[in-house]
Amino acid sequence: MLRLCSYIHISYGRFRVFSCKHSKKYIHSSIPIISQKITSLSINQTEYAKTLADSLIQGNRYSLARAITLLESSKAERRAEGQYILDAVIKHLAHQELKTGKFTFRIGLSGPPGAGKSTFIEAFGGRLTGSKPWNPVINTSYKSYGKQRLTLDEEHFNQEIRKLHRVAVLAIDPSSHTTGGSLLADKTRMPELSSNMNAYIRPSPSGGNLGGVARATSESILLCEAAGFETVLVETVGVGQLEFAAADMVDMFVLIIPPAGGDELQGIKRGIVEVADLVLVNKADGELLHQARLIAKEYSNALKYMRCRRPNWIPKVQLVSSLTGDGLIEFWSTAFKFHQSLIKSGELQRIRKEQLRIWMWTFVKEEIWRRFKNSPLILEKQKEIETLLFNREIAPGIAAELLLDIDHRKS
Repeated sequence: MLRLCSYIHISYGRFRVFSCKHSKKYIHSSIPIISQKITSLSINQTEYAKTLADSLIQGNRYSLARAITLLESSKAERRAEGQYILDAVIKHLAHQELKTGKFTFRIGLSGPPGAGKSTFIEAFGGRLTGSKPWNPVINTSYKSYGKQRLTLDEEHFNQEIRKLHRVAVLAIDPSSHTTGGSLLADKTRMPELSSNMNAYIRPSPSGGNLGGVARATSESILLCEAAGFETVLVETVGVGQLEFAAADMVDMFVLIIPPAGGDELQGIKRGIVEVADLVLVNKADGELLHQARLIAKEYSNALKYMRCRRPNWIPKVQLVSSLTGDGLIEFWSTAFKFHQSLIKSGELQRIRKEQLRIWMWTFVKEEIWRRFKNSPLILEKQKEIETLLFNREIAPGIAAELLLDIDHRKS
């Protein structure tokens, strides 16, 4: 069996494995190869990609939409143009961070069906962009929510919190197994935000991945940030296993739950609660207010026994009503305080580096798998090995080793 020692070089034709003793030499010699891949486009393609990248960085919404479409394309030449744009975008963002010391804010939003995630984004995004007014400040503790009005605290509710923002929403929809397109069409459930010029909403089909995390989400986040959207909201389908992948893409992961109990909340896995930096109990208004308080109390008690995901931050539980707007400014104040603490401690910079590392290895795994399953030798022997497997003549593990050995001999 093939044992990978340290470095795998992915080229457009095949993959080659290098031993540890040659790794430093190989990395050094790879720089021209990387440059060749970026500049391998035709002159017309390069000019088009460069123009699109420049326009995107200037904040052009059409260029942003086109760039995302290129990266989501299944055609290699279109994705090559998208990667050219992405390379320019990454360099631009690195320069901006170094120059200004400011970082964008990536917030992941997840929760079970019926929690009101899209309604929450519509209400919250409207406040951030200035199309809707913030409600008076209240106490969002489950004990006194809806009863006690608070006075403004300069430390928590200063001008920075209330300033207008440009907001991008990446709504990851479940995919149709028939067409591959989005099923829920989240954009249609955010009519006001969809028409707001300070907001950009991009529904994206998940491609059938469990949990609904689209492959292109990380790329789309960077493109939106380069276009001037300093707050990016990533809404995922539900609380499946791959919601953990969404948590790795963002700076803050928020779990939104409905004011329900018992069987209705059994679908929320304990693990997804553990990666939440903040739990929001939505729909805390009217007849549901009492139930929302009870649920908030339960989660608040449960979080005391869970390990904190971030240093110097204890996960919180807050009540919010997307319908009335109560609790929204308190949520934003908490999120803003969280983001600032990450920046000041240097934790955000570490998180961003880890996000890039995870992103890179995700692409490596996907590309190796794609080339493996499309290998002519594998396709030639696949049916024969599957027949042995179906006839119970070999175990699945042995079948896998036979396929891997075929690819090893090819390389």
